Amino acid sequence: MGKVKGGMKCVKYLLFIFNFIFWVVGSMVLAVGLWLRFDSTTTSIFEVESSPTTFFIGVYILIGAGTLIMLVGFFGCCGAVRESQCLLGLFFSSILVIFAAEVAAGVFGFMNKDTIVSEIKDVYTSAVKDFNQDYSSNHTLTVFHEELKCCGDGKPDKDTNIRRLCSKGDEKSCLDAIEEFFNGKLYIIGYVGIGIAGVMIIGMVFSMVLCCAIRNSRDVI
Repeated sequence: MGKVKGGMKCVKYLLFIFNFIFWVVGSMVLAVGLWLRFDSTTTSIFEVESSPTTFFIGVYILIGAGTLIMLVGFFGCCGAVRESQCLLGLFFSSILVIFAAEVAAGVFGFMNKDTIVSEIKDVYTSAVKDFNQDYSSNHTLTVFHEELKCCGDGKPDKDTNIRRLCSKGDEKSCLDAIEEFFNGKLYIIGYVGIGIAGVMIIGMVFSMVLCCAIRNSRDVI
């Protein structure tokens, strides 16, 4: 079996190091996804009645991508060490699929960012309306007020009854608090995705260079 030599041996070890880093990145993506899914504030808000599931769709994609990245990183490490064209080809194909899925998820998240925030605001506004009609319907409002440290919808003339459910000192409009909170969460997903995309491109280039070098070394023999 031909072995790569010279500069390609350097590429081989760089690819191994890259894949180990890739595995660590996958672990981080999985951790971020699990944090977003089980964060007490996010979970409380999305467990209230009529809450949309769009945000969690993106989170579940992130969790799945993190798990897959860890698995692919393992295959990449094995392919680099064993100089296996099969494993390297599988690594490249897997990275390409993940990259395409990540781009699709990014476009989905970007296109639906405003929709997610708008739907959550609608849930809160609807809860305010229900409370003004039936003072016993306060669970949803309590969740928003406690988790986001806010009070009312920014309309003082309509917040008199609502303020009974607010903590002392909470003056921020809940509609503004919702927008700040979820925009922050979505930016985290976006930054993580951009970083991973860059790492993936480097990995695909390294894997193809090494795969071609292995094939050429065997042709010489």
